[in-house]
Amino acid sequence: KQWYQRRVALRPGAIQITAEQLLREAKERQLEIVPPPPRQKITDKTELAEFRMRKRKVFEDNIRKNRAVMSNWIKYARWEEEQQEFQRARSIYERALDVDHRCIPIWLKKKKVPTATLR
Repeated sequence: KQWYQRRVALRPGAIQITAEQLLREAKERQLEIVPPPPRQKITDKTELAEFRMRKRKVFEDNIRKNRAVMSNWIKYARWEEEQQEFQRARSIYERALDVDHRCIPIWLKKKKVPTATLR
């Protein structure tokens, strides 16, 4: 019954850490409060366009990493709605439905996007 125990030769003064300790420390680090990034002040339309492009690139990268995570699609589309870019938001929801047409929350959110103010 002792076959699963192995002796590990440690260097003198070396400290052995158990898997439990590693997991506990990782969990503690997750709970640490990270201050929010500073708010960016946008002064003109060019800056706003650059900011939007950077933000869209981050969203697209997240989607590219894992297309099946619907929360990435929803966050992206909601952000476009906040920017009053309703046509883009609808387009994002449609792309998400191409990935998973059975996702009912996407259908419902797409339906709520205003259509009268399409640009």
